Amino acid sequence: METTESKFGEYVRRIQHFQEALSLMAWDLRTGAPKNGVEARAEAIGTLSDEVFALVTSERMGEFLTDLESRFDGLDSKTAALVRECRREFDRYRKIPRDRYRAFVVLTARAESVWEEARDRDDFALFRPYLEEIVAMTREFAEYWGYEKEPYDALLDPYEPGVRTADIDPLFAELKAETVRLVEAIADSGHRPNAAALIRPVTRETQREVCRWALETIGYDFSGGRLDDTAHPFQITLNPGDVRVTTRYDERDIRTALFSVLHEGGHALYEQGIDKELAGTPLYAGASLGIHESQSRFWENVVGRSRAFWQRYYGELRDRLGGGWDDVDLETFYAGINDIRPSLIRTEADEVTYNLHIFLRYDLERALVSGALAVRDLPGAWREKSRELLGIEPSRDAEGVLQDVHWASGSFGYFPTYTLGNVYAAQFREALDRDLGGLDPVLAAGDLARVRGWLRERVHRPGKQLAPLDVLARATGVDHPAAEPLVRYWRGKFVPLYRL
Repeated sequence: METTESKFGEYVRRIQHFQEALSLMAWDLRTGAPKNGVEARAEAIGTLSDEVFALVTSERMGEFLTDLESRFDGLDSKTAALVRECRREFDRYRKIPRDRYRAFVVLTARAESVWEEARDRDDFALFRPYLEEIVAMTREFAEYWGYEKEPYDALLDPYEPGVRTADIDPLFAELKAETVRLVEAIADSGHRPNAAALIRPVTRETQREVCRWALETIGYDFSGGRLDDTAHPFQITLNPGDVRVTTRYDERDIRTALFSVLHEGGHALYEQGIDKELAGTPLYAGASLGIHESQSRFWENVVGRSRAFWQRYYGELRDRLGGGWDDVDLETFYAGINDIRPSLIRTEADEVTYNLHIFLRYDLERALVSGALAVRDLPGAWREKSRELLGIEPSRDAEGVLQDVHWASGSFGYFPTYTLGNVYAAQFREALDRDLGGLDPVLAAGDLARVRGWLRERVHRPGKQLAPLDVLARATGVDHPAAEPLVRYWRGKFVPLYRL
């Protein structure tokens, strides 16, 4: 005789099967689906999303939750966590009219394709009407969900549960002040790396081979994944045995693809490291976007831009790049991948000025959601904020307001998780350094399995069974995001590099 728990599990797996189909459609849409098929694909995504909405918010789901919650204390830990997560989704989606949700999904599926064309054509006017509708619907949803102080708080919660603007504003203010001080000190130091030495042609085919090697080196399992091209790099999980990575290539600068793939590879290692017992449930996911971004930023920056890592692997990289790199020694390469200076493109920014890009977007999207900023004024506001925070401004919207896909996908509230990820990554780094008896010697020895093993047990395996701050506390002993470890990491790295 089937128990309520087993029936509930089957019901949840049905939802996850729909989600897998949607993920596959999203991957295809972003990796080269024909333009003429976008409209039909958007409608298909809308239909399947509507079915998921119906299942997540159904009376049947409500009955399951009521029954299981009535004897919550007797449930095993996995079922209890699953009930908590499904209740959270049930309550959140029930507040939105079903037809409005479907309309939003179809709109954003169309908007992503339009955004890509608008960016390629440097034509904000093409994308503007879509963004205006997305912002209007985002405000509408924030009102349905409710908030205590400002509507943006309702948008943060899906990405970083429990976090509010009041929580991150002081953290961001502290980081902004420290970032500006460090950037100014570096600019005044008179010591600049020869970054131009790394600007040299590398064919797309060679770069693709290098990116596969980089992913394999950090431990990405290609038997359960693949690498593809896209306009905006991303990682997507279809199921535990199909965790995909994408990147984009600049044939003049290997750093674009290499560090994008290390970033997305960090996300993928998280997904491949979650306990397989959670497969078929929404618990097979990161604890939060901030924790997820901590993994991408850790492998991209803490590992991928470290001297210790390249002491071990630079020879292999140079061999793969060919004889044209024989004149670039390790120190030139290390300095060149750590060139700290304001730049226009977020995904190509150095690890110090990167947060300034996030603060820019955070300020602008809060203003959009509150109604203080109109979409038509966004390009000008972007240029103004860029001057204020970075000291430079884009001459083209493709290098400014059109550079990110997030707003086209309706992901308002996502950007702050990148900075939270940088903060968490530095906290994990200090804990790793303590527990492994020094992180740099481990990296220099190429013993990345020890690093992965530590992260897998303390961060990856629980998936979404734990809240983000519980994951942080479990791994580090500290139960809140703190700026100091990130600032210490920067000082330890960049003071000697720039002779400050």
